[in-house]
Amino acid sequence: MASKESAHVEITPEVVLRAYACGIFPMAESVDDPTLYWIEPELRGVIPLDTFHVSARLARTVRAGRFTVTIDTRFEAVLDGCAEPRVGRDNTWINARIRELYGALARLGHCHSVEVSLDGELVGGLYGVSLGRAFFGESMFHRVRDASKVALVHLVARLVAGGYALLDTQFITPHLASFGAIEVPRARYRRLLDEALKGGADFCALPCDRPVSGAEALAVLTKSLAI
Repeated sequence: MASKESAHVEITPEVVLRAYACGIFPMAESVDDPTLYWIEPELRGVIPLDTFHVSARLARTVRAGRFTVTIDTRFEAVLDGCAEPRVGRDNTWINARIRELYGALARLGHCHSVEVSLDGELVGGLYGVSLGRAFFGESMFHRVRDASKVALVHLVARLVAGGYALLDTQFITPHLASFGAIEVPRARYRRLLDEALKGGADFCALPCDRPVSGAEALAVLTKSLAI
């Protein structure tokens, strides 16, 4: 379900947070369209944190330490990467208003980026919104094989370490399904969300001020998920 923004309501970062708390998120039709739409899917994509799946091959890649993974150091560059054209998509919904709103949420501490670099070059990453014990994944990208997958593994390790209860992916893709993502009906999603909004979580339970190694991330997941 989608609804067009009201001409009488100014969309501020605070309004966006209230919308997330109600199970709604904003998107734009295209980069050139200044209008935002409120989206509330009938079926919502989530990754249950207690059944997150990492393949043996990907675990080896993460553990090898080929990539450097940082937090909140290149937020705008991650948005640029997420907005790049890709196979099957020539346009992006990340317009100027989305950039402005999520940049403001980042400054408020409610939006975070996970950056994956190779030899100093940004090659993948993701960003999303943190509220209570819920994390709402917005978008991810990769420029080399496995970079976005490594970002997701590090994100989930961080959420598990920080006491999060919900990872919202909005929609399901085959890529996300391989990690255990499922679709839940709107009513069930709202129950999950209501529970996740109780109490707080710590996004920086794993350090945010230095790169976190793949071995550190996998240690958290191994302890929690027995992968």
